[in-house]
Amino acid sequence: MQQEPTTKPTIQCEASLGNGAQQVSKKDVRTAVSSSTIGTTIEWYDFFLYGTAAGLVFDRLYFPSDDSGIGLLLSYGTFAVGFLARPLGGLVFGHLRDRIGRKKTLVTTMYIMGIATFLIGAIPTYDQIGVWAPITLIALRIAQGIAIGGEWGGAVLLSVEYAPKSRRGFFGSFPQMGLAFGLLLGTGAFTLLNIFMSEQAFLAWGWRIAFFISILLVIVGVYLRSKIAETPSFRAAQKKIEGFERPIPLTELLKDRLSRRHLILGMGTRYAEGVAYNLFAVFIITFATGTVGFSQIQVLQSLMIAALVLAVFIPLWGRVSDAISRRMVFGIGALLIAAIVYPAFWAIQTGSWLALTIVLVIALGVAYPLMYGSMAAFYAELFPPETRYSGISIVYQVSGIFASGMTPFILTWLIGSFNLIAALGYVIFSCAVTIVSTLLIRNRDLRTVGDMEHDVILSAK
Repeated sequence: MQQEPTTKPTIQCEASLGNGAQQVSKKDVRTAVSSSTIGTTIEWYDFFLYGTAAGLVFDRLYFPSDDSGIGLLLSYGTFAVGFLARPLGGLVFGHLRDRIGRKKTLVTTMYIMGIATFLIGAIPTYDQIGVWAPITLIALRIAQGIAIGGEWGGAVLLSVEYAPKSRRGFFGSFPQMGLAFGLLLGTGAFTLLNIFMSEQAFLAWGWRIAFFISILLVIVGVYLRSKIAETPSFRAAQKKIEGFERPIPLTELLKDRLSRRHLILGMGTRYAEGVAYNLFAVFIITFATGTVGFSQIQVLQSLMIAALVLAVFIPLWGRVSDAISRRMVFGIGALLIAAIVYPAFWAIQTGSWLALTIVLVIALGVAYPLMYGSMAAFYAELFPPETRYSGISIVYQVSGIFASGMTPFILTWLIGSFNLIAALGYVIFSCAVTIVSTLLIRNRDLRTVGDMEHDVILSAK
């Protein structure tokens, strides 16, 4: 008598789940969107505090050097370390979320980020504990990178997968607004500290206050995330494979030819987005204060104004991407950054605070969100639900190592070794890569909403 196999049958996850509809209440949608937006705001506040501090204080406190340029390069090097750790967070939490859900690991990433940020504020200086100061700073920066690597994909998918068919770009843009709000809170915190204390007090201990505040924000974020329910798309995917051995998301992702193609092209599209943000939100701080001669308060005030404009245009361009091709919106953003980067830095070098503010508003507030506002829905449509979190996390986090994390370091090195023209040429090169990659993602390659998941219909509750 032939024995029955003792192992569970395996299945190949398909790209399509059909065109069925799932009804969800408006209350569930509001809870998911608001919690993901507030959560990403807190996470980006923590993550970008480091970027601001790297340009203002870390080079002097943790990387002392007779050559200020070397100290700055070392400081930006630790900034890049966080981006090196992000793919690890994306892979680990992507694997967990594609298997056990979008919701369950979001609280964990918030705890990791909040605790790491708080501890950064408590690290003694190089003069106090020697080499252990930069070593501890790097270790906590790695923890930040792992947390944000696991955060982004889960947060945007909460919004995208709860969205009705015709509004995925708009809904997906809300957690993206967390970047603008996080930048606003981070620069706002440092601006207030600079206003109400002397430069000596700020350097000695004042900057630490902004990092300590993080623990209060984390408490709020954890409470909100405890209220969310799992997304309709994930529930549908789980129901489909119920009773079968669950495949490993990364393995399934790499098996699919179209998914492999979208991984490569998606990382190419991300290049200009990462370079543009870190050019105008991170590198600009040291360039404007150290090279041009602006005060720290002037630069931070300009960034705060640009962040407010950014918060407005992220959902606007997200909504536009629902009406026209997301590829078009994304590509126009890269084209505009390439077109304005040289005039922007010429205007900044005039030394006019008004010129600096106008440049940041146009570049960071209006042009950049053409890419960032449409990104969540754009990337989500590249992968099926069973592997979507892993897919968008790899695209966003792996490309972020070079596109984002290395940008301040590369620009500083290019200016020191060559000149500003060479540094800005690098920015234009990144835009060219993004435009070509975006064009190669054909409309026929994109998975339609029906192929993406069961559609969501909002009920009146």
